[in-house]
Amino acid sequence: AFHRTATAISIFSFFTLLCLPACGQPQMLNRMVGGEDAQEREWPWQVSIQKNGSHFCGGSLITNQWVMTAAHCFSNTSETSLYKVLLGARQLVNPGPHAIYAQVKRVESNPQYQGMASSADVALVQLEAPVPFTDYILPVCMPDPEVKFEEGMNCLVTGWGSPSEQDNLPHPRILQKLAVPIIDTRKCNLLYSKDSEHGMLPKTIQDDMLCAGYAEGKKDACKGDSGGPLVCYIGHSWLQAGVISWGEGCARRNRPGVYIRVTAHHAWIHRIIPELEFKTGFNRKRGPRGQQTSTPSFAPCLAAHTLLLSLIVLLTF
Repeated sequence: AFHRTATAISIFSFFTLLCLPACGQPQMLNRMVGGEDAQEREWPWQVSIQKNGSHFCGGSLITNQWVMTAAHCFSNTSETSLYKVLLGARQLVNPGPHAIYAQVKRVESNPQYQGMASSADVALVQLEAPVPFTDYILPVCMPDPEVKFEEGMNCLVTGWGSPSEQDNLPHPRILQKLAVPIIDTRKCNLLYSKDSEHGMLPKTIQDDMLCAGYAEGKKDACKGDSGGPLVCYIGHSWLQAGVISWGEGCARRNRPGVYIRVTAHHAWIHRIIPELEFKTGFNRKRGPRGQQTSTPSFAPCLAAHTLLLSLIVLLTF
């Protein structure tokens, strides 16, 4: 009986490993429409970074112990006791039973970051302990450097930021989602050169930046969204294209949102988190040493549960 039970446990362990969640694959259908409330479990990598209990920046879960956000969110990276990360939440007020708070162990800001609207506005936040993955808490995929986010590609930005420059997100502060197209860097620089304030030099979109949004304005990320993810659906998974960094105002004409391009900082991210896998966008991931590995599939899981139940019954009686 002991050996039969041990065999049943071994089978259970095998199928548990088989059905581990893949990055960038929420367990519900995404509906990409602009300026709407997000649904439960729709963006399970979205986190709220809080200081003294108040939300101030967004971020994205990229492993079970690391969050990606913007460097400008942290003026002091040493006072980690001031910060907490809220995961698995749809709303900030009474976030519900599926949400958890995690303590911050350390913050690694990109050493090339020079201040607001500069290059390398990206930071990695290590949580005090690994978080358990659930349908409400899952990582987003990190793109391999070979992944191209082309002009016109429709992507999506999420956050708990203000809906406009004048207004705050009303209670219970439900996560917002907005579909935005990628804008060519040359075109984005041209847009930012228009209508410049008198005596002010236009801001330049650097090589590690990416623009997304609308030339006519009206839809954009805003205050409180900083550090959150811009994600694009490629190869059956959501890949993070950018980190919300800066813009002139919110949703102004000729001022689309500017994001830090994740692929531009692949080497730095890999140096901080050497075990992190990067997805090529074609259902394969590049492992820590550059080798390609297959992405786990949920396809066997339904059949696995039925088969597992039958086997355990046979082995234990």
